[in-house]
Amino acid sequence: MLLFIGGSEIFFIILFVVMLFGADKIPEIARGLGKMMREVKDASNEIKREIKDTSTEIKDNIDKEING
Repeated sequence: MLLFIGGSEIFFIILFVVMLFGADKIPEIARGLGKMMREVKDASNEIKREIKDTSTEIKDNIDKEING
């Protein structure tokens, strides 16, 4: 059970999407969603890397002040 949605509800949602957009538009929509998810993942990884680099720099500066 995904997000409190059963199998029959998922079936009707998929059926509604196919009827609304048509079968030929669904791959295009999926590609767009995939690109968007990739960009969000890349941005979050960049933010994590920036935070890690900054914290390492701060730690190094503190170590220099204490030991140097």
